[in-house]
Amino acid sequence: MNIFITGATGFLGGELLVALSKRKEIDKIYCLVRSISEAEANARIEHIFELHEDYLDKNKIIPVIGNLSDEQLTDSLMKNTVLNDVNIIIHSAANTSFSKIYDDLVERVNIDGLNQVLSWAKQLKNLETFLYIGTATICGKDIKNRIVYEDESPNLNANHLVKYTYTKMMGEINIHKQLPKEKILIARPSIIMGDSRPWLPRSTVILWALATVNMMRLVPVNPLSQLDIIPVDYASAAIIELLFTKRNHYIYHVSSGIESASNSSKITNVVHECYKDKPLFKFVDKSMISQMKNWARNRLKPYQELNYYSDYLDYWNKTFVDSGKLRMLFAGLEPYLDFTELGQVFDNSRLMSDIKIGAPQPVHEYIKNSIKYFGNIDVFEGAIDP
Repeated sequence: MNIFITGATGFLGGELLVALSKRKEIDKIYCLVRSISEAEANARIEHIFELHEDYLDKNKIIPVIGNLSDEQLTDSLMKNTVLNDVNIIIHSAANTSFSKIYDDLVERVNIDGLNQVLSWAKQLKNLETFLYIGTATICGKDIKNRIVYEDESPNLNANHLVKYTYTKMMGEINIHKQLPKEKILIARPSIIMGDSRPWLPRSTVILWALATVNMMRLVPVNPLSQLDIIPVDYASAAIIELLFTKRNHYIYHVSSGIESASNSSKITNVVHECYKDKPLFKFVDKSMISQMKNWARNRLKPYQELNYYSDYLDYWNKTFVDSGKLRMLFAGLEPYLDFTELGQVFDNSRLMSDIKIGAPQPVHEYIKNSIKYFGNIDVFEGAIDP
């Protein structure tokens, strides 16, 4: 069995690559890697395995130089005859930026790039499965405070908070147009944050937002709004189980489900235990973010409600010094706050019935393993490209 994987140097893709490399039934894993040379491609793959000291079999893991934003990618893949024996494609790569300034790039990578891979995939004579790593949040922003089911998406009438979720929705639609249903497997992870194992997470994506909230302490979000968050190691294990099991469906939420859902109050209680030198977390209505932005611009009016939280404003003055940095954090954090307010929990009963690994740990239980790495996160750099 031979696998071709995109996004192998990414957060979830890296976990998938390492785990798949340990399976004896797999002969070769070809990894699409964005690089300018073979040496650089090999170095990027080596870094994935070095992070947690995993064994890299260079005869099994083969980098393939390519870029999803390259309009010639299909031709390049078709000309690479070594790839003719691929049985499984795992499309894990995506541009996950929430920033509007990258919307065009997000579309180019997540829609056009996928179409390039699909155009090649449907020419493969031995293709058995095209596994698309989507996202449960393609359901859009109109569904609030309830359980969301797989059959509710994709929905072209859905409104989206960010371009990323729109492109992942369109990705699913395009896959159905190009491949027969029996060759399609779609895994929709919910929010992936941190790692349940006591080691350095492969990426600080999403974890950046929690580190920022930890720095701010005055948080404009509903603390009891339900959150569906899973660790990357669970997401990887569940997806691989789906890939190699007898499935009763072809679309699955890979999520906490109602059993392991959490909320901001539970998560920040755990965080505070590790940072007791900071003020207590205080939650205010999300509408207050406009006043926070005005405070950072020195435009807050004396009669506005934010003035009642003078202890936190004094703390901000001491912590941020440059109010421009605080404005930067607000801009990067706001989409995450919007997602938090939705209160979406993604039904995982399909997953639980078809695989044997059980439900994930709730984020408020496992997140303590990642909190200690907050010091490695540059929240201001993260805010530039959230």
